[in-house]
Amino acid sequence: MKFVVDCDIVLSRAPSGPIAAYIEPFAKSLREQGYAPQSIHRQVFLSAGFSEWLARRQPVLRRITFDLALQYLKYRFRHVQPSRGDAAALEHLLAFLRGEGAIPAEKIAAYPATSAERCVRAYEEYLREACGLSQATIINYVPFVLGFLEECFGNGPVMWSQLCAHDVVRFVEHQARRLHPKRSKLLTSALRSFLRFARYRGKVKLDLGAAVPVVPHWSMTTVPRAIPANQVRQVLNSINRTAPLGRRDYAVLLLLARLGLRASEAAFLELDDINWKAGQLSIRGKAGQGCELPLPVEVGKASRISEKRSAAER
Repeated sequence: MKFVVDCDIVLSRAPSGPIAAYIEPFAKSLREQGYAPQSIHRQVFLSAGFSEWLARRQPVLRRITFDLALQYLKYRFRHVQPSRGDAAALEHLLAFLRGEGAIPAEKIAAYPATSAERCVRAYEEYLREACGLSQATIINYVPFVLGFLEECFGNGPVMWSQLCAHDVVRFVEHQARRLHPKRSKLLTSALRSFLRFARYRGKVKLDLGAAVPVVPHWSMTTVPRAIPANQVRQVLNSINRTAPLGRRDYAVLLLLARLGLRASEAAFLELDDINWKAGQLSIRGKAGQGCELPLPVEVGKASRISEKRSAAER
């Protein structure tokens, strides 16, 4: 029997195992962070499989570690074609469980941290202690910052004096191409926050945060901004102006096409709003605010004809 996790995320059956109760809130967390539906489904599907695998090997939730996640991936790779994002997906899951207090934080690995990792740890502490940000925000910000430093300096020392605006712009442009718009917005927010931290600590003198470009996030981007002129003509020519309703529709559509009125502004128009002598139109906009617009000759003529013929027919 199918199991609905969150909106359009559906599993073939209800999840089981020690993580089962956290899968739905994990999916909601991913959606709030701006992950694409396909990515959310992939991470939820992998988490459900990990939970079922744990039920047979390590049913105690608080003993779950990333080493177990790696063991599960090795087991899974023997049966299913691996995906590049599998390890990252389980890292997201474990970070979420730590944030929920379901599993303890793991001890820092014994290998020496790179210069970039040490910078990120200091930044993470600053976000938590000085800024008081939530664990969810920190989890979102830190990977972007680490990626930025590693792209600029690799495993070598972080040379603050070598950072420039070009590095910032290049990183954002490269990352934004492959991210969901909401994740791109998180990326730019994280980078600005980190560069403010670097300036606050005296690591950089320039305000590199100002160099972070704005990633456009338009809604309904597939909706055309305007109807082509030839289509407007076709619509107007298709109206039967021998009938009263047709003459009225023609006048209204001509008004919309020539003056770009909102639908609500056109709907509230009355004949008294037309000043024939002055050639003006009174528009009532949002919150009752009004404005005067010039009345184009062809619109005035169409409105005049519609008014006269309607009066005669009455």
